[in-house]
Amino acid sequence: MGNTRALNIALWTIQVLLALFFAGASGAPKFFLPDELLAMPIVLPRAFLVFIGTAEVLGALGLILPGITRVRPGLTPLAAAGLVLVTICAAVYQVLGNQPANAVFALVIGAVAAFVAYGRWRLAPLAGSTKRHEAPIQAAVLTS
Repeated sequence: MGNTRALNIALWTIQVLLALFFAGASGAPKFFLPDELLAMPIVLPRAFLVFIGTAEVLGALGLILPGITRVRPGLTPLAAAGLVLVTICAAVYQVLGNQPANAVFALVIGAVAAFVAYGRWRLAPLAGSTKRHEAPIQAAVLTS
């Protein structure tokens, strides 16, 4: 029981730090900063930057909100897995932009997000809501 509690605390700490990084340091600047101020080795269209920023901010929210609200906690490992994909794409982009150090950083962040995905999927899943919201829907499907 003590190991599960320690793992849960570690996962929550990592989730919060990842969420702060993706929402604040990586995603939000793509919305609010002009393209000239973003350190982009290869110029990308503005719409694509907004798409990436949206994916990062939504991924950050997906790391935190399901656990806090206890609504659909299974979305947390999916959000973390989505952020893994974003970081892999970022690493490829950085390699193509001849910035291998940034690519390594993106891969390390991706590995941390992968740990959260696996941890919340298998090692210490988040507890769901005790309310039975789906019961009437399931009963209607079963009786029809």
